Amino acid sequence: MKRQQTVKMTIDERLFVGTSSEEHVEMYLKAMWLIRENGEPIRISSIAHLLRIRQPSVVQMMKRLDKMGHVKYKKFDITLTDKGEKIGASIVRKSRLLEVLMVNHLKVKSDERIVCGMEHHMSDDFTDSLSLILGNPITSPNGKTIPSNPE
Repeated sequence: MKRQQTVKMTIDERLFVGTSSEEHVEMYLKAMWLIRENGEPIRISSIAHLLRIRQPSVVQMMKRLDKMGHVKYKKFDITLTDKGEKIGASIVRKSRLLEVLMVNHLKVKSDERIVCGMEHHMSDDFTDSLSLILGNPITSPNGKTIPSNPE
């Protein structure tokens, strides 16, 4: 008899998987970065829960990300490589800066669909300029740390 594992998720962000292959990769890396930031081990079930997709899809993507050098994947052990860490932190940085822009400066509620749509299209120069214009904030409106530029 197989034991079911309970997934304890306390991440308060909704993630939307993009349509392009590059966006897909970035969203998986962002999800893993958020899971690790939350102090939890990166597991197939946690990624599937956060991205609202089926576990077999996550397994296939882990194999792909491993080949790309973004993660080290073994059946029950997933770790971000330096390359994957950098991309994940970059996407989180972009999304949290957009949240600061929306909430603190535009005075609108942060909209995760908009944030998830824009974060993939922001160049590093644009992101650095946005950060500068916003006063180089270190936390998002929900109190989460904004990663520094992961050069």
